[in-house]
Amino acid sequence: MSQSRLTELTWREVRRAGEEGIALLPIGSQEQHAAHLPMGTDTLLVEEVVDRALDMLAREAGPGVVRLPALPFGHSPHHLFAAAVSLSAATLGAVLDDILDSLVTSGYRRIMVVNGHGGNDEIMRLAVKRFALRSPVTVAACSYWTLTAGEDGAGRPDVTPGHAGWFETSLMLAAHPDLVRTPVPARAPVEPAPLFDAPPYPGLTVERHGEWERVGGSTDDAADADATRGDRLLEDRARGLARAIRAFDAASRSPR
Repeated sequence: MSQSRLTELTWREVRRAGEEGIALLPIGSQEQHAAHLPMGTDTLLVEEVVDRALDMLAREAGPGVVRLPALPFGHSPHHLFAAAVSLSAATLGAVLDDILDSLVTSGYRRIMVVNGHGGNDEIMRLAVKRFALRSPVTVAACSYWTLTAGEDGAGRPDVTPGHAGWFETSLMLAAHPDLVRTPVPARAPVEPAPLFDAPPYPGLTVERHGEWERVGGSTDDAADADATRGDRLLEDRARGLARAIRAFDAASRSPR
């Protein structure tokens, strides 16, 4: 089977693909990414990783995958201090539920959601868990930065994925250098450190009002971001995603 784009298929081709193939939905966001990255960074990066992974699978005669258009909006209320187009958690969950339901009605029984924005992660995972409880479907979900092939040391875990920092900026310099405003300014030290990034005790999730605005919209310094390293990190995530798709295919394929 081959890799296809849903937008380019006829309805009969969609039905045939759904019999054995996997529907893949990338989801991103539109939100501030400091002064040097565009609003659509999360959407652009998840699309880049997904497309690289599907290219790898196509060269290896991998499983049939139908790539949906990326959902460009996510849950981003924490970035509205600057600019964002944000869906509420309930709305994003409902949108994902509607998309999953449409895919099942159109014939798909195996679906994978690949996320590019941290604020979507919990909502996405809950949505697929709830959907599988009531529909005859096998659904997988992941955020692209969590899947690695282990071939590049997973980058700098202390700032991965971060937000508008070294990791995302390195990836954008590799994937879309024309959209990165250069030179990338150095991030001034911020004291005290924001609690969302440095909780006072391991295992705590802590949010304090106004923190994102106080730190200028980024989690770490992006001034030393590097396009060559970014390309290696993208390839590593893409290879990890390709392997995850293969594993999902093997585990969910109907016995003949």
